[in-house]
Amino acid sequence: MLEWTEEQQELRAGLRRWCDALNDGRAERERASVFDHTAWKLVGESGVLGLPFGTEWGGLGQGLLTTMYVLEELGHSCRDGGLSFSVTTHMVSTGVPVQRFGSAYLKDRYLPGICEGSTIGAHAISEPDSGSDALNMRTTATRRGEGWVLSGSKTFVSNGPVADLVVVYARTDPDAGPLGVTAFLVERDTPGLSVGRPIEKMGLRTSPFAEVFLDDCVVPAANVIGRPGGGFLVLDHVMKWEILCSFIVNVGQMRHRLERCVDYARSRTQFGQPIGSFQSVANRIVDMRTATETASRWLYDTATRMERGENVTVDIATSKLVASQANVDTALSAVQVFGGNGYTAEYGLEAELRDAVAGVIYSGTSDIQRNRIARMMGLDKRKG
Repeated sequence: MLEWTEEQQELRAGLRRWCDALNDGRAERERASVFDHTAWKLVGESGVLGLPFGTEWGGLGQGLLTTMYVLEELGHSCRDGGLSFSVTTHMVSTGVPVQRFGSAYLKDRYLPGICEGSTIGAHAISEPDSGSDALNMRTTATRRGEGWVLSGSKTFVSNGPVADLVVVYARTDPDAGPLGVTAFLVERDTPGLSVGRPIEKMGLRTSPFAEVFLDDCVVPAANVIGRPGGGFLVLDHVMKWEILCSFIVNVGQMRHRLERCVDYARSRTQFGQPIGSFQSVANRIVDMRTATETASRWLYDTATRMERGENVTVDIATSKLVASQANVDTALSAVQVFGGNGYTAEYGLEAELRDAVAGVIYSGTSDIQRNRIARMMGLDKRKG
């Protein structure tokens, strides 16, 4: 078990103090599918956006584990699941690759705004025709003079409608496979970049996403993240952070709904006794606790191994598979424990269930994770 220092606990408690304000109007925002810039400003003021970034750019200089520990509290105390998802998307998909792979120019120019939240980041990898098959992306980048010309389109771009910066992955060499993809940092007002209307979706409604179109969009060579052809190295690093940070937020959400179910099962009476005394209800809540602790253990253990520099390919896939399914299962169980109340919008549990479903899709579907694990076990021996 991890033991947290007093400093880490103070960071986590410090975020907790902001969450009452973040929760104000959450239900109304969720119903209207509105990204709240006032709430985003509060998130920036709390310091959470700068957790893993260097102090020279206004960040807090914390490592992966501390960042996750604080983000778990965001999931526990902030009821706006879409806002929390936008936070991790911004931090991990934009800030993390710039800090890890970006030039001194990119870091100095963009990380201060990313840390304080005055600049909102997005991540553009999926395409309408390729989905999870990123190797078959059709968006291209062609060298022209001192820059690159990007052409193509991306879809399901989280934060897209509100983003100031978009990390775009494009193919720079059609014959180089994984080595033919490059990551670019593109400013919103760059000529040739346009963003479609927000796409209505099942859950995470306060985190808007949209299509992004690139029509001969000229990007300076200085805005390449890493090196030309190194885009999949960047993406691999980003996806590890994205899974660990996004799903530790879900663990916080699971802990909160578990606490609600325990309290409800103790206070709600049926047939003259608390519903928690019924074995079917008690077993469901015990299963929720087991799922939550299992997800937490996988995520924190994997992050610990990753910080030690170990190969965590299978661990990341397993963590994502376990945590995403646990989030769906515990959300559905919470609705069932609360019965008719759980099915109403007033209690917020139906929104948590809709939010949870997204986790088995984004960051690589559950089936993709199973395929990856099978390959690492030597089970995938397709010919040709």
